[in-house]
Amino acid sequence: MNSPGVHKLFVYGSLRSGFKSHAYEYISRFFSFVGDAKVNGKLFDLGTYPAGVPSDDENYIIGELYTIKNEPEFAWAIGQLDDYEGVAVESDEVQLYQRGLVDVIINDTKTAAWIYWYMGSVEGKPLIQSGDMIEYLQQKNNPSATSAQ
Repeated sequence: MNSPGVHKLFVYGSLRSGFKSHAYEYISRFFSFVGDAKVNGKLFDLGTYPAGVPSDDENYIIGELYTIKNEPEFAWAIGQLDDYEGVAVESDEVQLYQRGLVDVIINDTKTAAWIYWYMGSVEGKPLIQSGDMIEYLQQKNNPSATSAQ
C-alpha cells in the first residue's frame, strides 16, 4: 500500500496537534508539521471520533499536513499508524478505515499525501459543516461562545 516517493500524511482527527493526544505525540516523533491544509471530502461526527469520506463537490476537510522526518523509517512509521487507525484487522474485526492517497491543498498548491478514509456507514450521523473537527468540538462543548458573538 506504500507508494514510492509519497512520504506525507494528512490528518483531520485525533492525530492533529490540537487534540494533544498520545497519538499526536507519536506523529510528532516521526513526522514534521508542514502546515494547515485541506482535502475534498466530508467530515462526520461519529461520537468518539470523526469520519472523513471522499467527496467530489465543494466540501473540504480541514486538517494538517505532515512529512516524514527520516524517509527510511516511513514504512515502519505509517505501519504503526495503520494499526492505530484499524487498517489491519483480525478476521473477526471490522475494518473502519482505509489508507489512501489524496490531493492535499496547502497554500493554494496541491501535493499528494496519505489519508485515512472512513469505510463504514455515515448514514444518520451529523455532518460537520465546517469540515474542521477541532472547531466543531469547541463549538459543541461551549455553545455560548458562538452565540455571544
